[in-house]
Amino acid sequence: MSDEENEARKKPGTTARLSLGALSGLPAGGTAPAAAELVAAAVRPQAGPVVAVGGAAIDRTPAAVKDWAIRDFGTDDELVLQLGILAVLALFALTLGVLAVRHRRTGAAGVLVVGAVGAEAATSRPDSTSLTDALPSVLGSLAGAALLYCLVGRLPAAHRGGGRAGAGEGWDRCRFVLAATAAAAASAGEGALGRALNGAGGQEAVASRKNTDLPPPASRAPAVPRGAQVGVAGVSPFITPNADFYRVDTALVVPRVDATAWRLRIQGDGVTREKTLTFDDSLRRGLTERDITRTCVSNEVGGPYVGNARWTGVRLADLPEECGVRPPSRGGPADQLVARSVDGMTMGSPVEDVMDGRDAMLAVGMNGEPLPFDHGFPVRMLVPGLYGYVSACKRIEDIELTTFDAYDAYWVERDWAREAAIRTQSRIDTPKPFARPKTGAVMVAGVARAQHRGVDKVEVRVDDGPRQEATLAAEDTRGTWRQWSYAWQATRGGHTLTGELQTEKRTRTVPDGAGGWHSVVVTVE
Repeated sequence: MSDEENEARKKPGTTARLSLGALSGLPAGGTAPAAAELVAAAVRPQAGPVVAVGGAAIDRTPAAVKDWAIRDFGTDDELVLQLGILAVLALFALTLGVLAVRHRRTGAAGVLVVGAVGAEAATSRPDSTSLTDALPSVLGSLAGAALLYCLVGRLPAAHRGGGRAGAGEGWDRCRFVLAATAAAAASAGEGALGRALNGAGGQEAVASRKNTDLPPPASRAPAVPRGAQVGVAGVSPFITPNADFYRVDTALVVPRVDATAWRLRIQGDGVTREKTLTFDDSLRRGLTERDITRTCVSNEVGGPYVGNARWTGVRLADLPEECGVRPPSRGGPADQLVARSVDGMTMGSPVEDVMDGRDAMLAVGMNGEPLPFDHGFPVRMLVPGLYGYVSACKRIEDIELTTFDAYDAYWVERDWAREAAIRTQSRIDTPKPFARPKTGAVMVAGVARAQHRGVDKVEVRVDDGPRQEATLAAEDTRGTWRQWSYAWQATRGGHTLTGELQTEKRTRTVPDGAGGWHSVVVTVE
């Protein structure tokens, strides 16, 4: 066999060459977001393409789909979204690698198109203030395109059997695999370095939280009464620890705000004297401490997105009053208070509810410590009796007085209700669904909530039997949940336990919260 024939036999066939092209696409596709992550460390973490595209996807997601994601994935819905974006990028990278085998420049240009999508998403985000937000996606895609162009360029022409195999250099499969592996390792290192630098970029914020000493509140919360916690295993603790408190929001990267640089501006209709507040100003005003139960509008009947904490903050009603604002009932022109977060999130609360005497506040503390970053450090808004999407703006930086007719906040634009008072709900914490208790005395217990109104009675029904009044634990305040228990004499067989009294009709969470009785099915042995 001639030397030319031996050389031709070393050339890859068409199928093998396409496979190697796909292999080239993966490290190139990995290099683009990894390099972008590195650049984002110098710009801002939220400008990274995965975060920017993910945020844009959340903005465009219909309310029903978002509700499904929270229901099925819980607080991991944003992680699932990011993993989904990376999976799509991987498939696209494989496709571009195959395309580049026959159309080298077109394949590389495809990487640049992906970068353009990321750049557009980054610069169109509500919190984007500069075209420099496009840099991570642009520079990352340039790196990925260059790598794909170079790797595919190392592939020789395919051997189709017989004749000459092409004028390329001798083919070394191992050398190509080593080059692709090295590129993949380099992109992984870039990504790790970028994530480390992005994490380090929030050190000023971390230090400001660590150095925050909350002064003793001028108005302390009453002590939680003895008997507020029922002595039944399996029931949620009356005060939810910070680490266990639910978090549902749209932030793929939780912003870390330096408290020393934080400012809050109050302006808009009916404001005769604009005000700007610093974090130190807030701490010097005389803080209020209250126990308040919070719940998410996406919480299904019996769901976990509800918690009770001791919050410390500034009375919210005082601030617009000092700016000359009057509620509509006293002739004020504004009926909506729009809160804006540092990441562009907007939430609209009724001015009447904010100023009607309830314990609405700008919270700076949670369960005796400065707010955790996940829950809005340095300052967040809370209005008891309203679902979080209209009242619980985290990392608030602006308050504008306006009207509901003039402006729709973020979630209202996505078909949720303008005004959303929390619905009365009860939940059975124990026994759990499909539990198998023994015959005899079984304690049925849980929590009920009707924030700003209070809970005066909970009833339980077994199967189709009569309603039985549960024993209520001691009430803390009308703004907190209330625990309850019922001693059930369980008989053998399958049973349905239902907490009753609020409306029987089941409704979904969209547009203003779920309703209906919570039931669990158990089998008594």
